[in-house]
Amino acid sequence: MNVFRKVIRFYVEGFREMTVGRTLWAIILVKLFIMFAVLKVFFFPDLLAGKSPEEKADYVLENLAPPASGTEPSTQ
Repeated sequence: MNVFRKVIRFYVEGFREMTVGRTLWAIILVKLFIMFAVLKVFFFPDLLAGKSPEEKADYVLENLAPPASGTEPSTQ
């Protein structure tokens, strides 16, 4: 446990003493927010919203492994 506390203290003191690092971490956090929050809303719509579980299953099955071009799907 003592080693764990030393490691935690090392990182806490290191972040406290940062000057340029704080700015870099702020930039990283802003970029992550943009990537995961903003881009998801505009570029990755929820295609399964408002569908029943059966419709969701059919949609996923159709899009997971589409049939090869030039072949007809089997009816077995």
